[in-house]
Amino acid sequence: MPAPINTLKSAMGQGQLLRGLWLSLGSDIVTDIAGRAGFDWCLVDGEHGPWDPTVIRRQLMVLAGTGTSAVVRVPVNADWLLKQALDMGAQSVMVPMVNSAAEARAAVAACRYPPQGVRGSGGPTMRAGGYGAIADYAATANDQICVIVQAESRAAMADLAQIAAVDGVDCVFVGPADLAADMGLRDDMGNPALWAEIRRGVGVITAAGKTAGIIVSPGMAADMVDAGVRFLGLGSDSGTVTESLRNLARGA
Repeated sequence: MPAPINTLKSAMGQGQLLRGLWLSLGSDIVTDIAGRAGFDWCLVDGEHGPWDPTVIRRQLMVLAGTGTSAVVRVPVNADWLLKQALDMGAQSVMVPMVNSAAEARAAVAACRYPPQGVRGSGGPTMRAGGYGAIADYAATANDQICVIVQAESRAAMADLAQIAAVDGVDCVFVGPADLAADMGLRDDMGNPALWAEIRRGVGVITAAGKTAGIIVSPGMAADMVDAGVRFLGLGSDSGTVTESLRNLARGA
C-alpha cells in the first residue's frame, strides 16, 4: 500500500485557488470547527502557536476526519523538526524564514527519504505510515510531500527566482508582516512600496511555475488573487475569535 495521495499538492499543481485558515490556538475543538467550515486547507501553526507534537498530532487527526487538507508550519528550518511534523502525519509543511536557495534545498532534503534527501525513517512508530500498516510508505512518500517555503525578508526577495526554482519547492509564501519589518515598514503595512514588492515577488514565483502564497486581510484578498496568488490565507482562528467576541460585546 502506497502513501496517501496529497490532494492539496495535486490541486496546487493544477493551479487551483486554495483558501485557508491559520490555526494558532492549539485547540482541537476549534480545529474541528474550522475543518468543517469550507476552507480548502487549515494550517496548524507551530512557529507562533504552540510547538507541542502531541497537540499538533491531535489536530492532524481531527482535520483528517473533516476532509480539509492540513498544513503544519514548523518553528524553524531544521531537519529534525520537519521529520517530526512529517512523522506525525503532515503531508504538507510550511518552513519560515527561508532566505536563500540553499536554505530552500535544505528544507526539501529534510522532507525526502534518501537518496533524494536526509529524512530519517521511523518505521512502524509513525502515524504517517499508519504505524506500519502502509507497507510501501517509505518507498512512495517523497512524491506526496508538499513543501511550502516562506520568503519574509529583503534577502529572500532578492534571491526569490533561485528559491522558486529549487526542485521540490511547491509553493513560495510571502510573509507580509516580517517583510514589512525588514523593509523598515513595520508600522506602515499599507505602504505602497511594500505591496509593490510583494506583487513583484508573486510574479517571480509564478513565472518559475510555482504556486505563490500569502495571508492578507479580506479587503486585500481579491487584489492578491488578481496578482497571481493561488494559496491564500484568509485569517486566523485567534483573530476571528477575538474580532467576533469584541463585536458581540460592543453590540451588547
